[in-house]
Amino acid sequence: MRTTLKRGVGRGAGANGNGNGKAVYPPGPAPATVTAVTRYRQPPPPATSGLGLFRRILLITLLAITSLILGAAGGGYLYTHQFVASLRAHTPAVVKASKALDVPVADRAAIALVIGYDHRVGVESAGPSRSDTLMLIRADPQTKTISLLSFPRDLRVPIYCGATPSATDRINAAYAYCNAKGTLLTVKKLTGLPVNYLITVNFHGFKEVVDTLGGIWMDVDRRYYNKNTGASYNNYANINLQPGYQQLSGQEALDFVRFRHTDSDLTRNARQQEFVRAMKEQIAHSFSYTRIPSLVRTLTKNIEVGEGGHALQLDQVISYALFAQGLPGGHLYQEKIANVQCGSECTASSSDIQAAVEQFQNPDVQAPTDANAAALGQKVKQKAPPPSSVTVTVLNGNGVQGAAANASYLLAQRGYQTLTPPNNLDPNYTPPQFHSKIYYDPSQKRSKAAAVALQNLMQPADVTKLPRTPKMLALDPGSMLMVVLGSTFDGTIAPLPARVVPTHQQATVRYDAGAADLLRPYAKKVPFKLMVPTVLERYSNPDTLPGDKPIAYYWMDAGRKHKGIRLVFHNGANEFWGVQETDFTAAPALGDRSFHRIIKGRAYDLYYSGSHLHMVVLRQGGSTYWVVNTLLDSLSNETMLGIAKGLKPLTSIH
Repeated sequence: MRTTLKRGVGRGAGANGNGNGKAVYPPGPAPATVTAVTRYRQPPPPATSGLGLFRRILLITLLAITSLILGAAGGGYLYTHQFVASLRAHTPAVVKASKALDVPVADRAAIALVIGYDHRVGVESAGPSRSDTLMLIRADPQTKTISLLSFPRDLRVPIYCGATPSATDRINAAYAYCNAKGTLLTVKKLTGLPVNYLITVNFHGFKEVVDTLGGIWMDVDRRYYNKNTGASYNNYANINLQPGYQQLSGQEALDFVRFRHTDSDLTRNARQQEFVRAMKEQIAHSFSYTRIPSLVRTLTKNIEVGEGGHALQLDQVISYALFAQGLPGGHLYQEKIANVQCGSECTASSSDIQAAVEQFQNPDVQAPTDANAAALGQKVKQKAPPPSSVTVTVLNGNGVQGAAANASYLLAQRGYQTLTPPNNLDPNYTPPQFHSKIYYDPSQKRSKAAAVALQNLMQPADVTKLPRTPKMLALDPGSMLMVVLGSTFDGTIAPLPARVVPTHQQATVRYDAGAADLLRPYAKKVPFKLMVPTVLERYSNPDTLPGDKPIAYYWMDAGRKHKGIRLVFHNGANEFWGVQETDFTAAPALGDRSFHRIIKGRAYDLYYSGSHLHMVVLRQGGSTYWVVNTLLDSLSNETMLGIAKGLKPLTSIH
């Protein structure tokens, strides 16, 4: 996918204020038209080290090229070119579908549609392939975010093969009606979103990629077991997985992400998105470069990438690599459609679909910080002042007549106080600018935060301190912000994001130390102290459903160096959460924490997905104790913290 990184907005421009507000370019010469833009450049890689580049290519292929089979490139420069060329759309169906893609706009976020399809064998081999996985991925280097939005395969929607609906059917049927183009058009009509990239992946390749990586570390929330007897009441795929954090083979991972026997499409979507997160964690922390050649061969056999306007280019892959490498913890957003009703088919209201689309398009980078503060009972600090408290002066730096007046009008409609230059000076600025510039007055409180907030409404734009030059002082009426429009300004200002400030809620918990009885038989079998969750979610109990198991004891790694204990709890709503205990401190899942907090003398790592606290990890005595939310993150943040704070040594429970 090509977005701002193609032409140079990126990692420093995060809306959370962590960056320097300036553009960042991939390796290689920048376009001549932007030489006037002040920018931060990544230091060039050492001449003798190609692996750094290939690691970045690997990571971006992981995050932005596909969500279920994700990959890497390796070898020399020519080899890398060949790899990218092999990923380009080449089958007639994908080439045809690519013509319906939207051309990526330089300096803007871009969206890819991932289609995971399966061509059945045996008696079903003569039938059409099925798109069992549909996921949108949005990469936004301005906010340093990746957003995922999955669609239940049985969601009933109008099917499009052209300009008008062909039928109303399950969304996965669009692939059977008219192949990849049907799926693409159906998703575009359903969401109203432009789609810039199309990625098709077959499930045979999924297994090959996972096996080539040596397996994938995933958190399995409960016991999964089914043996297909061929009977009509049990015509489901075989699966046999124990609960706990573990390394899955390609077949096991495929079984896990496709399982839908005893839960719903929504939970299945959550498993698929969890796979994306797990793959990101593993590639970032434990990838072996010796696997690159075989991984490349596997990828090029099983993935095609179509792009709107032209074929995929090597510099785009490198550009996304630089973006993905700097993705902060908690900036991978997993969105879902609310209130989906599923029976033999699934339905959702257009308002719920559009609400999910809106969240997908506008990930709130402040959400984890605000949600965490509320969960801890702290005051939620709003970095940026409201628009009504922000004064803005707009200058014309792109030479388009009336551009400054138009932008001022749009900003006023968004609630900003717009001022004009003093002494009736013309609002013109020379020399011409490429990116828009948002200057903030450091003498006014929260002006930088206000600039970053405005940056989100008029991307691409660079944020920087107001220079005290005679020219700027002459045009400044004392505004908090001075905006100089660049040639990339398209005449629009995005709507203000709808932000809900979270408030602290009471944890939904009860005291129950009964899990101690489950743990005692293993006290002398593990080389670490066992912890008992003495505080449970109020409606949860150890998982004793038929065929399930409330505790698992196992070796976590093939080398048998680390043991693990997993407690599984069932909350009564057919969802499962758990407590993982281990001395495996280098587990990939522990790599991307959002926050580290000391609470009553104990150190906790907090892992957020947007505003949802997905995992709390207590570190103590060289071991880790994980409280893991349900796949749908149904436990509240306060409940998650309450459970973690209630972890007590087994020896203290009598």
